[in-house]
Amino acid sequence: MLKKVKIKFDKTKFLSADYTQHSGSCIQHQVHELTDIHEKFGGFPDSYKYQNTIIHQLWWTRDQVAYDALGQQLGMEVVTVSSVCQPPGCVIPYHRDTFFRISQDHPDRTELKVRANIYLEDYKLGHLIQYTKDDNIHTDVNWHAGEGWLWDSSILHLGANAGMQNKYTLQISGFLLG
Repeated sequence: MLKKVKIKFDKTKFLSADYTQHSGSCIQHQVHELTDIHEKFGGFPDSYKYQNTIIHQLWWTRDQVAYDALGQQLGMEVVTVSSVCQPPGCVIPYHRDTFFRISQDHPDRTELKVRANIYLEDYKLGHLIQYTKDDNIHTDVNWHAGEGWLWDSSILHLGANAGMQNKYTLQISGFLLG
């Protein structure tokens, strides 16, 4: 499931947040949980290190963010919202979203789990997302703030910041409605 989306919301809170509160590598679970993806490339490359896979991720509660308003625009029941600051020179290697937190908190729910990856700023040089659909590779650039993608775990993707400025995205995860 893949769908281009565009939503309207106040991005100020996310862009002005203090992202120094959290620093971590996005590959911690990929190395062990997504081996099926990396096997066809000869395994997970040793060149991916903490320093080039850093993300600064903040989690937002229902008290801080209008989950229902976001969900109405996206056609989903929102369960989690987070924002990510990806520093220049960092990548999120090829992966699928596993919806770990949703599966952990809602183990009996069978609806389709989806994630909206929304750009918080207009495109900047070197910022990109690539994804595969039907074995075709697509590269997303030249976006506008509020645009993005809604996908399920079947869409393999990566994110890179080969630019000179931070890249900011909003991840809205939950269950597809209808």
